[in-house]
Amino acid sequence: MAESKAQLALALAAPQSGPRRVAGVDEAGRGPLAGPLVVAAVVFAPGRTPINGLDDSKQLPPARREVLYQRIVERALAWKTVFVDAEEIDRINIYQATMLGMRRALEAVREVADLARIDGNAIPRGLPCPAEALVGGDARDRAIMAASILAKVERDRHMRALHAQWPQYGFDEHKGYSTPAHLQALARFGPCPQHRRSFAPVRAALRAREPGPAQAPAADGLAVAG
Repeated sequence: MAESKAQLALALAAPQSGPRRVAGVDEAGRGPLAGPLVVAAVVFAPGRTPINGLDDSKQLPPARREVLYQRIVERALAWKTVFVDAEEIDRINIYQATMLGMRRALEAVREVADLARIDGNAIPRGLPCPAEALVGGDARDRAIMAASILAKVERDRHMRALHAQWPQYGFDEHKGYSTPAHLQALARFGPCPQHRRSFAPVRAALRAREPGPAQAPAADGLAVAG
C-alpha cells in the first residue's frame, strides 16, 4: 500500500511541461470460472481522443465493441493485450494475476506512456511509469474505456475458440462465468484444463468426482461400506 501511495504521489508531482500521454489500463475476466484473464493498455495522443462512442465495454453490445476495437487499434499511439492463463491464476491467485497482467501490458507501451491510469483502486508494484488508480475509470476515462473494450473483445474471441475444443461447457455463450448452464455442465463433465482450480465452484466439482470410501467384501459375499 505504501508503495502504491508513493507511485501516485510521483504521478501527481510529475512535471507538467506539456500534455501527457496517458496509458489507460483495464481487464476482463477476473470473475469467470474458466479461461484467461485479459489485461489491456491503450495510449492515445494528447488532446481529443480520435474515436467517438467509447464507453465501458459492459455497456456496449458485442457488435459495437468489435467496431470500436478496430478503430482503437488503428488510431492509438500504442496498445497491448496480455493474457494470464488459468494455470498462472491458480498459482498466484486472481488479484496477483491482475497486477501481473497490468505490469506486462504497461511494459509493452512504456516508450510512449507518460502516465498510467488504471481502472480500480489498486496500483501494481514495479510499473515502468507513474500511475494513478481511478475507481469507475471504465466509465470516466476514455483511454480506460478503450482498454476495457480491447480486453473484452480479445477475451470473448478467445472463449469462442475454446468452445471449439470443449463445446460441452458452452464457453461461447457464458464466456466462463458461473451461469446455471455452466455450473450444470461443470457438475456433469467435471473441469477441463481451462477451469480455474482455485475457484470454489471448480474445487467443489473436483471433489464431487473423487472416488468414495473403498468397499470391503463381507463374509457373505455382499459388499459393505468400509
